[in-house]
Amino acid sequence: MSGFVSIRNLRKFYGDFEVLKGIDLEIEKGEVVCVIGPSGSGKSTLIRCINRLEDFSEDSAILVDGIHVTPGRSLARVRAEVGMVFQSFNLFPHLTVRENVMLAPRRVRRTPRAAARAQADRLLARVGIAEQADKYPELLSGGQQQRVAIARALAMEPQVLLFDEPTSALDPEMVGEVLDVMRALAGTGVTMVIVTHEMGFASQVADRVIFMDGGRVLEVGPPDQVLGAPQEPRTRNFLSAVLNH
Repeated sequence: MSGFVSIRNLRKFYGDFEVLKGIDLEIEKGEVVCVIGPSGSGKSTLIRCINRLEDFSEDSAILVDGIHVTPGRSLARVRAEVGMVFQSFNLFPHLTVRENVMLAPRRVRRTPRAAARAQADRLLARVGIAEQADKYPELLSGGQQQRVAIARALAMEPQVLLFDEPTSALDPEMVGEVLDVMRALAGTGVTMVIVTHEMGFASQVADRVIFMDGGRVLEVGPPDQVLGAPQEPRTRNFLSAVLNH
């Protein structure tokens, strides 16, 4: 296993139902990978396994930067290096925007308050919402809240960023502002794994696109191949339905 993120024989069950059916995947350091596929194909479950928000079978293995993603001390090390941005923003409503971004560095890395505050202000400026720092999340639009969530993930200076359909809960006019932030991040060298239904975005930023269906990876390749000239009939059918919708 040689990738920065290495996944071997990843299997996941909900009761008797097998959601992930033996996935093997290598993601290189600095690579941007977009995961596409129909609802229920296992995309979100796959990336939630990377930092073990979902447990998986004992005969499966995931390593991040050589560290096994197993319960215990090694899992804490992995989670400190892996940031996650969810579909729903999961901001703490009782904390200001700035305090939301400061929280993890203060609690996990024991960053001094002044340094955490300065970092939070830098990150909020980076995602284009510096002027919202003292507001509470409920006063922000969905797009602004998602940008706060991205800043919060960046505050831990992660090696890997996981995005679980980060624009699917947004009104259409807010999608672009979040994708713009993600485009900028894609050029910084951080490893990104993005579950998305935004095919145009995937074609622009991804080094590789993964198509999943039925708990399996059916096709992997550069965007111009997977999105432009897919080899698998199932990929072609999916893209035809999505692009003509």
